[in-house]
Amino acid sequence: MAKAVPSKKRASKKASVEEASSRLRIRVQAYESKILDLSVKQIIDTALRYDAKIEGPIPLPTEKKIYTVNRAAFVYKNAREQFEMRIHKRLIDIVNPSAKVIEALTNMSLPSGVNIDVKMI
Repeated sequence: MAKAVPSKKRASKKASVEEASSRLRIRVQAYESKILDLSVKQIIDTALRYDAKIEGPIPLPTEKKIYTVNRAAFVYKNAREQFEMRIHKRLIDIVNPSAKVIEALTNMSLPSGVNIDVKMI
């Protein structure tokens, strides 16, 4: 009978799980894509300054909110206007962030109108 020898695949899976155990996931949202891209570039530059490994920015689907409004209150019922708001989104992952990277990202000031959600995975 042959002895069971652990395969290399199992060892590599465990190593990859340990490497990806800490991850800083940053989700950035804004109404204007230019401001969003500038703030994402600023985040990436700050993280690269402290030698962090970055995955992204990953563009997420743009969310559209469409509002239809009657032009007249009473007579012209079929005359309507449509307005839309677009919310642009990006996703940035920082793998194994150090304390210096987290501190630099928390002290960073971004333009108004940019929402940031930070999660530790």
